[in-house]
Amino acid sequence: MGILSTITSFLGFGVGTSIGLVIGYYLFIYFQPTDVKDPIIQPLVEQDSKTLQQLLPEIPSWIKNPDYDRLDWLNKFIEYMWPYLDKAICKTARSIAKPIIAEQIPKYKIDSVEFEELNLGSLPPTFQGMKVYTTDEKELIMEPSVKWAGNPNILVTVKAFGLRATVQVVDLQVFASPRITLKPLVPSFPCFANIYVSLMEKPQVDFGLKLLGADVMSIPGLYRIVQEIIKDQVAKMYLWPKALEVQIMDPTKAMKVPVGILHVKVVRAEKLKKKDLLGASDPYVKLKLTEEKLPSKKTTVKYKNLNPEWNEEFNIVVKDPESQALELTVYDWEQIGKHDKMGMNVIPLKEITPDEPKVMTLNLLKTMDPKDPENEKSRGQLTVEVLYKPFKEGELPPNAEDPNAIEKAPEGTPSSGGLLVVIVHEAEDVEGKHHTNPFARLLFKGEERRTKHVKKNRDPRWGESFQFMLDEPPTNERLYVEVQSVSSRIGLLHPKENLGYVDIKLSDVVTNKRINEKYHLIDSRNGRIQIELQWRTP
Repeated sequence: MGILSTITSFLGFGVGTSIGLVIGYYLFIYFQPTDVKDPIIQPLVEQDSKTLQQLLPEIPSWIKNPDYDRLDWLNKFIEYMWPYLDKAICKTARSIAKPIIAEQIPKYKIDSVEFEELNLGSLPPTFQGMKVYTTDEKELIMEPSVKWAGNPNILVTVKAFGLRATVQVVDLQVFASPRITLKPLVPSFPCFANIYVSLMEKPQVDFGLKLLGADVMSIPGLYRIVQEIIKDQVAKMYLWPKALEVQIMDPTKAMKVPVGILHVKVVRAEKLKKKDLLGASDPYVKLKLTEEKLPSKKTTVKYKNLNPEWNEEFNIVVKDPESQALELTVYDWEQIGKHDKMGMNVIPLKEITPDEPKVMTLNLLKTMDPKDPENEKSRGQLTVEVLYKPFKEGELPPNAEDPNAIEKAPEGTPSSGGLLVVIVHEAEDVEGKHHTNPFARLLFKGEERRTKHVKKNRDPRWGESFQFMLDEPPTNERLYVEVQSVSSRIGLLHPKENLGYVDIKLSDVVTNKRINEKYHLIDSRNGRIQIELQWRTP
């Protein structure tokens, strides 16, 4: 009986399991629960605004409004350029805020308000989209949607009633829709004269405010009051139709086009006064037109000569013969240090009769101030020949407006070689450990040249030019430029510091004739130097 019951139980388990599986499969296939509905598939475009906000709380402007364009490329660009944009924006913000602060602090009897620290942190703003307007005027109007949740470090020091307090702004968040207008559009780079910035609505601003290490915004009621005051003050100054205006260039000058060519021949100088204590001077002449930002043209250097003869010719583009003047300055070239000015004079173009050559002998003066008693001293004479040729109607040389056009090398230049011109314009963010009195030192083919020293300046501007006469193109040569700082104090401790260097290949300037670039200084944290190279051939 035991064996029989065991067999029967096994058979019953197998039969029951099989019947249960069949019944379950049948119920699964043919019976649907009444509380489950089929999903409704509907395009986003057919949803109402409330549903879209629930599904996508952060909808970019280019999705909500077809007039806005996507700006993913711009966000990528800003992300890469942000370390540099940060410094440029902060420098501009300081210059804009300074007059505004100076105007406001007397009302509140505050002695001073200064930025002790100002940087925008490592998180760049994000552009959700941009709308661009086209008008019949010479202008470009843009309305970007900007969101920025940054980590800036802004320290503001306030002095009043003999007390000093430092306020720190942290965790800044800004949501704004500005209108940026570039106008008027002009044919000179950067192709617009002014930037106008207006706010189309009050910006949303959120931030933390720390005073003496404590979060001031945690005081009940203060947070909302400060926010509303900032919104109202910003809106009062910049809410449309009011605008913040930033001038880039003088539009009246930018719109001017060339109207003629001034031919200048620097003939000779006579009876120049010696500048060097030992030996004679090494004179050369700089020429430029007033109201022009182009680099000055220069003659060659005549070594150890107080009565030099050049007979060198130059062509200069004229834009306004009624207001412009030819400025001529004689310098004494120095291998080390600043070049000494030996004398100067100007020729107003309105005094030159068109198409008639004129030879002029000018007395060299110290300054152009007629009341300067130093001008009574004799400094020698400079003889030049000038000819102004105005363009005829419809006549405009193709290179008349080209600021990159390179003049030819002077007479006497080897036919197989040329003149290498190195212009050291400026440097940025150079800093020494113990002092920052920078100058630039050039080494080329064993010859050393130096710019002047600029005391206590991290952004020195030199604007000095150096020339090297070569028998052959410097295709395989390199130019070594080093920025150094010399201590202004007398002593042996830290007399000189290296602030960075750059080693430039000259093969590109031989091919392109002119290069004007900013180079990152090696062994410098953020330092850069702007150097212009020209290769002039006969």
